[in-house]
Amino acid sequence: MSSQAREGACAFAWRNYLLLHSGVSENDNRRSALYRYIANLRAGEDDFDLMQIAAVAYLKKLDELHDDRRARLAADQVFAACLEARNSQPER
Repeated sequence: MSSQAREGACAFAWRNYLLLHSGVSENDNRRSALYRYIANLRAGEDDFDLMQIAAVAYLKKLDELHDDRRARLAADQVFAACLEARNSQPER
């Protein structure tokens, strides 16, 4: 995965997260957890759009579930569904 795509996807998700959660610090632990999650994505790893979706899903699930492992699994399911949908679309 290109570090530029990874950084961009994380930055997008984190900026939006901060907009929705005004009490969260810029250096909150969730930010480093997000970067670790995105760094470990394998399938579709060069797809910036899919990485953004995965990053947003991870942060959302982390808030909902309050558990990193379960948030990763839930975000992986969202990512896999998006990847499958994209791969099943006919070429244009």
